[in-house]
Amino acid sequence: MRFNLSSTALSSRLLTLSRVINSKNSLPILDCFLFEIHNRQLTITASDSENVMRGTLNLEDCEGEGDFAVNNHTILDAVKELPEQPLALAVNMEEMKIYVTYQNGSYNFPIMSAEEYPRVQPMSESATTVTIGAAKLSDSLTRSLFATAQDELRPVMNGVYFDLKEDGLAVVASDGHKLVRNKIFTVKSETPASFVLPKKPATLLKNVLSKDGGDVIIRFDDRSAEVSFAEGNLACRLIEGKYPNYNSVIPLDNPNLVTIDRKSLIGALRRVLPFASDSSQLIRFYVSSGLLELNAEDIDFATSAKESVTCEYGGNPMSIGFKGSSMLDILNNLESDDVVIQLADPSRAGVIVPAMQPESEDILMLIMPMLLND
Repeated sequence: MRFNLSSTALSSRLLTLSRVINSKNSLPILDCFLFEIHNRQLTITASDSENVMRGTLNLEDCEGEGDFAVNNHTILDAVKELPEQPLALAVNMEEMKIYVTYQNGSYNFPIMSAEEYPRVQPMSESATTVTIGAAKLSDSLTRSLFATAQDELRPVMNGVYFDLKEDGLAVVASDGHKLVRNKIFTVKSETPASFVLPKKPATLLKNVLSKDGGDVIIRFDDRSAEVSFAEGNLACRLIEGKYPNYNSVIPLDNPNLVTIDRKSLIGALRRVLPFASDSSQLIRFYVSSGLLELNAEDIDFATSAKESVTCEYGGNPMSIGFKGSSMLDILNNLESDDVVIQLADPSRAGVIVPAMQPESEDILMLIMPMLLND
């Protein structure tokens, strides 16, 4: 069996798939990529037993068909240093060896039988199907992942929650202190359905989804999901359990609106934050007509800092405390030039939204306040 393909096409596909493989595996075969050659198409699979990712490459020049497994480090190290050039790969199933020939040299290394490689269970007939634009899904995951928790007691909080309803799809993440909700109004379902995608497959998807358009098809049931995209697919186990009612924590009546340049606020926070207490990272936000003043102090080290940023605000003067690093995370994961910080009073959560929402989307981020000692 032999086939030809581009070194960079193979290398980039292997690099993407290698992120699935764990550094330590209970099954030695999971240290390998599975190569399957059928109908002039090469399918490469990587798995950690819970997440299985496949990528496909079309082969123009190919003789014979078959399946084999090859150690991920061996083949990655072999091809990642090669500049763009055609590779000729010949597989000898009797010797259980693969021969890779390139412009100025060649490699050969052992292969393993594909029979031991674990197979993915097919999805159940009752699976729900959702179609969503690749760029929209990628953006929603990028905006949400930073807000997921690391909570052993409440595993559902460690993933990204997909909540499909009649009025749209909400992609939600929260760790109890901050919350992100991305609503996509173009993706709807008459029968409500939901699932919690673990952090690892969510991160893998975020990295693999290209921004060049195309659609992603997600099929899911109670236990697992299968995501199909332009260059392959990902099957993963879901986090089981009931996600908390996220809408109940979002305050609806926020009369005090602060409109401010996002990058100016990020700069001011970065300058002031080193002077806040290491343990609490408390920053006092004092907002008055046309001005937001940030204050930080660390009583233990007798340091303090303050900086003012111009803003649009017409309400009563008020002070509210926020954790500086969490506020920075939120601002860094929004893209708009201006943001609106919606406040009610110092004891209620602050809601941060882009001044201009993307088309057919509604992005909302929330941060819980911290107690001010005054």
